[in-house]
Amino acid sequence: MAAPPSRGLRKAKEYDWKDSNLALFGSDTEKNIKKESAQTEPAWKGAGSKVGLEVWRIVQFKVKRWAKEEHGNFFSGDSYIILNTYKKPDSDSEELLYDVHFWIGKHSTQDEYGTAAYKTVELDHFLDDKPVQHREVMGHESELFKGYFDAITTMEGGAESGFRHVDPKTYEPRLLHFKGDRRRVNLFERPLSRQSLNSGDVFILDLGLMLYQWNGSKSNKDERTRAVQYISQLKEQRGKAKSETLDEGRVSEKSPFLQKLPDVPVDQVDALEQDNSLPAMYRLQNAGKITFTKVAEGIPMKRSKLDSNDVFVVDTRVDCFVWIGKGADQVERRNAFGYAHNYLQSTKHPFIPITNIKEGQESTAFDAALA
Repeated sequence: MAAPPSRGLRKAKEYDWKDSNLALFGSDTEKNIKKESAQTEPAWKGAGSKVGLEVWRIVQFKVKRWAKEEHGNFFSGDSYIILNTYKKPDSDSEELLYDVHFWIGKHSTQDEYGTAAYKTVELDHFLDDKPVQHREVMGHESELFKGYFDAITTMEGGAESGFRHVDPKTYEPRLLHFKGDRRRVNLFERPLSRQSLNSGDVFILDLGLMLYQWNGSKSNKDERTRAVQYISQLKEQRGKAKSETLDEGRVSEKSPFLQKLPDVPVDQVDALEQDNSLPAMYRLQNAGKITFTKVAEGIPMKRSKLDSNDVFVVDTRVDCFVWIGKGADQVERRNAFGYAHNYLQSTKHPFIPITNIKEGQESTAFDAALA
């Protein structure tokens, strides 16, 4: 594992959704992505040919396969495409089914996540339009997406810094944050400051050959266990590394842990405004011109509102589903995702997962949202 590039405590620029290239997703630009061009993309060679998980990273507008041992590791400055290939459970069918996700790091550039979106469509064409498409935003991933990994490790910087081949003599200190529960503990890198600590979670101060695990007084056993496992992995890789475990409230001011962790201000991610909006359903219809109108609000939303001739956006405030009717025309289909994306940017929950669902392929989560 190699250190991320040098950086200060100031947060990098986060995605500017108002100027997002994802607004073009489903437009005429997307329309020009044909299966013929998908067949010429080297990255898709063998993609989806057998059951399992495949991950690619966007590198200068190109799709590069992400090593299997790195699955679950993501850099905040990058965008990724994830394909899960599976067979229907409890069935004798040998048919391969697919979920394809594009994952947006909070510091990924517009070009990167725009490319990830387009290439996701291309992969969908390559697999004969069979995959269910999803948008995932760092820190707001769907339960389906998180279920692919034992843990999601989110690091600052871009993947060019890599994870392996540490040179401890030039290693840059990192503060790692473990947060979660028995279902899953996720790992994030935080600014190197005492002000990044909180009592509810576990942190590791990684100094290369010395590792300190700091257990918040209200942290749970799952977070502590995951941190112990992570330290064990690092020590195995580095050979001579040592570790020490510290409990909040029992750490002397003279402790090397605090001496190495400066007490300086850090930028905090802006808190979202309180969201009191209600779940809602919108209809996307092409009747000479495209209209996007609200057809339902509140719980429960009625399945009877759906019409096979059009596209509907169902916003539960936890997930956003784009339901594509069998009779929806190409204009509606091409613009469905873009309208859902732009709609969410006008809400106080813009980062929730988006899932494209074709009529007849509804998921359990979608079915649960409608009465």
